[in-house]
Amino acid sequence: MGRIGAFKKVVRVEAPERDPRDRTRDMREFVGTLPLTELREQAARCMECGVPFCHSGCPLGNLIPDWNDLVYRDNWREAIDQLHRTNNFPELTGRLCPAPCEAACVLEIQEGDAVAIKQVERAIIDRAWDEGWVVPQPAERLTGRSVAIVGAGPSGLACAQQLARAGERVVVYERDEAAGGLVRFGVPEFKIEKRLVERRVDQLRAEGVAFRFGVDVTSVDELEGYDAIVLAVGARVPRDLPVPGRELPGVHFAMEYLYDRQRRGGAISAAGKHVIVVGGGDTGADCVGHAHRERAASVTQIELVGEPPASRPDDLTPWPVWPMKLRTSYALKEGGERDFAISTTRLSGDGRVERIHWQQNTGRPPFELVPGTEEVRPAELVLLAMGFVGPEPGLVEQAGDGVFVTGDARRGQSLIVWAIAEGRATARSVQEWLHARDASDSIAAARSGEYTPAR
Repeated sequence: MGRIGAFKKVVRVEAPERDPRDRTRDMREFVGTLPLTELREQAARCMECGVPFCHSGCPLGNLIPDWNDLVYRDNWREAIDQLHRTNNFPELTGRLCPAPCEAACVLEIQEGDAVAIKQVERAIIDRAWDEGWVVPQPAERLTGRSVAIVGAGPSGLACAQQLARAGERVVVYERDEAAGGLVRFGVPEFKIEKRLVERRVDQLRAEGVAFRFGVDVTSVDELEGYDAIVLAVGARVPRDLPVPGRELPGVHFAMEYLYDRQRRGGAISAAGKHVIVVGGGDTGADCVGHAHRERAASVTQIELVGEPPASRPDDLTPWPVWPMKLRTSYALKEGGERDFAISTTRLSGDGRVERIHWQQNTGRPPFELVPGTEEVRPAELVLLAMGFVGPEPGLVEQAGDGVFVTGDARRGQSLIVWAIAEGRATARSVQEWLHARDASDSIAAARSGEYTPAR
């Protein structure tokens, strides 16, 4: 695997990014990959690990050492086959996944030295599309059964593709006007171009998957006639901020803002405003990034918890688990302020939000307020990005025999790589259930029929 000793001689090189001063002027993707010759050197750093912990770090179980070795040996065609064996949409994970595989890389024992797995993954799939190696793979034989999937996010799409390739007739219902879920409407264009999502949707159509957009399924009874139903509706109920002034105009959930920006609606704008983003995760970072591109007057991101350590705390998150350490998002590299251990106490303004009142806290549960640390800041747009509490009630409670729940709707808010893994696993469960049902029906039919001796 790789070149012997390369991990000692070749240093890790990060993916190239466009200058923050330039990229905030447009909506184009700002992260690229190294030239292919340099990427082969990065792939050569992958060692012959006795136990490749990157496998366990990746929820999909990607065969990372295998395709790293193939890239190093310039066998890109086989590399994409290996990558697709476990991952339906590597162009999504190669752009959006935080790469827990790299955190679990044996080289990451020396912090910051992991193999550039995510960058190699993206290069493999991008080249595969450019070369025309990614083609529809329709089933050779249909089973005559049908499956309805509610939700066209990464989990629903992965489940649909696996089932369609196994010969099931699949229909995907989506209440939005297009497929992709939060990848399409929540994640900004400058992180992933939506043509990449549409390209995969076209592939699924060519494999026999049918889509019904603009359909809001509220009961499984509406899907009568299908052999099985999969609920991939996500976990879209946002966590709210119960403080005085929450009801003021200008206070929005993050997804309201991000959806509006993606649809170019213009109902919610950060242009020329003092923007406060409450929440320090990826969704909050995307709000910050959008605000920069709208030329906000100022952008401040606040986080309830205290500032994490600068490096991996081995006593709390030892290798190979995901390290709880300080990270600076792409958006904050573009500008803005960040504060930790901040509790919002109220919002105020004359007819709409104009100010945010906050106080420092102890930085850990129960986040007790620190006396004498009260502060007031201008806030003309407040975006609440404090995570999600679960799926919308009503539909997932109807799961039962032949009705499956997958993705964030099942496990809670999580990573895109987990969504794809969930979709694939659910497709296997659906098929196992359908095979068992059909076998049971066949046995029952045989028992109820007349005995015919063999001739």
